[in-house]
Amino acid sequence: MITRMETNSVWVPKDLPCAKALGLPSFELAEWQECNCQRRVLLLNLMPEKAKTEADIVRTLVATGENCQLIPIKIKGQVYKTTPKEHMDSFYIDFEDIECGYFERLIITGAPLEQIPFEEVRYWHQLQNIMHWADEHVRSTLYICWGAQAGLYEHYGVKKYPLPEKMFGVFSQKVLNADNPLMHELTPAFLMPNSRHTEVRLVDVLPMAGKGLITLAVSEESGVGIMATADCKRVFVVGHLEYNAHTLDDEYRRDLSKQLPIKRPLHYYDEDGEICYSWQNDAVTFYRNWVASLSM
Repeated sequence: MITRMETNSVWVPKDLPCAKALGLPSFELAEWQECNCQRRVLLLNLMPEKAKTEADIVRTLVATGENCQLIPIKIKGQVYKTTPKEHMDSFYIDFEDIECGYFERLIITGAPLEQIPFEEVRYWHQLQNIMHWADEHVRSTLYICWGAQAGLYEHYGVKKYPLPEKMFGVFSQKVLNADNPLMHELTPAFLMPNSRHTEVRLVDVLPMAGKGLITLAVSEESGVGIMATADCKRVFVVGHLEYNAHTLDDEYRRDLSKQLPIKRPLHYYDEDGEICYSWQNDAVTFYRNWVASLSM
């Protein structure tokens, strides 16, 4: 039985690992439609460590203080090497099971696939279908990191290019359009983590203004930061505002342990080597704008 949606709550599937630690209300996944919530946020989680990404997204949504229901979805038939099948079956619903519905928000995350051509990604055709379905069934879709690159390529033909070394650290982003609702109350030079081996280039993105794509934020160090259509139907974030304080450190230590070529993340540690969670307020502000400020 689903109870009435509480004010300023993020509802998640029952027994989702991060729910207990955060004390969140929950719902039976099979009964997702019975939650009385105006903001339904779909999550297509393509990251390898799905539980960590779930926690990052949920914590950020909770911090906004806004009411929403998070519904994780998956691409049917995919085998996930780093996440147990039991986890996917328990907390994720097949896209086909929600395909007929209409939703307020969709998040398409990044994936460790940057150095593979899009057409060679095993689920590319299914992802293409979801991206175009979202244009008709979702009020606003947030594409993150590789997800942003994939969306820009599919919708606008914008290519990605390999970087000589990993873009890794926390970088200042200059707001170009402060009147856009997504930029409301963000500092003129807000901070955003980046962790990627490829880039999209401003010279390729700017001409897309003729197709309705607006560049909202750029960085002198990390390049294009955030883009969106004028109606915010599509929102592209090339970084990871959702990252928690320790994510970059975990990635750095992981790559060191694998003896991969990796430098310390820039602008992340202080002079004593301690982590600076410098982007937290900016992340919450952006997500609050995305969840609540856009017209329903």
